[in-house]
Amino acid sequence: MTDLENARRWLAEAGRLCVLTGAGISAESGVPVFRGPGGLWRQYRAEELATPEAFASDPRLVWEWYDWRRSVVARAEPNAGHLALVELERRAADFTLITQNVDGLHERAGSRRVLKLHGDLWTLRCTGCGAESENRAVPLPEIPPRCECGALLRPGVVWFGEALPADVLEAAFSAAGRAEVFLVVGTSAVVQPAASLPLAAKQAGARLIEVNLEPTPLSALAEASFHGPAGELLPQLVEAGVRQ
Repeated sequence: MTDLENARRWLAEAGRLCVLTGAGISAESGVPVFRGPGGLWRQYRAEELATPEAFASDPRLVWEWYDWRRSVVARAEPNAGHLALVELERRAADFTLITQNVDGLHERAGSRRVLKLHGDLWTLRCTGCGAESENRAVPLPEIPPRCECGALLRPGVVWFGEALPADVLEAAFSAAGRAEVFLVVGTSAVVQPAASLPLAAKQAGARLIEVNLEPTPLSALAEASFHGPAGELLPQLVEAGVRQ
């Protein structure tokens, strides 16, 4: 059997399935990769704005950037890769989608069992009372936005220098540890601690399947590695994967 046929069968037969997604799957929906080359906004890079220090120094500037990001993401639509993952969730008895993305496209596509490692662009968190709320206004009516208590609101995302939410990370490693198949989509698999998730899954006995535009350090460890757009490859992996 070919790698594609094997991967289809593994995905179809897996009762416990875990998926890790990164910026690559969102980029196919037109969401810019905000880090690295091409991530410039005005004269700033994400690494200069997505920090507690930047927010403390100039919350208006940081919120202008996030308001722009929200407007870009609001125009994007889930692609065929997102929809293929929804189908995988429908089939598997135990399914967990772990994402490094903050754009909410997985939920818009229909995914329900989602762990968001880096938070959510559409969540606002009060820097005073700690209250969180969903807000999808584009553009925001007030920059920087404020809570009813009068304190500044911040984006509900994980900034550089901040720890990932412990409960989400614990749930992610738990899902990886019990998975029969671990699917990695659109991520370089080098940024920790997310990069350890597929390794933990493999150590626990899972088969690894990778879908990415180009080879990564994970490629040599995966039982099947496919290089190309997730929007093209994921539907191919899912379409014939019907349980017998």
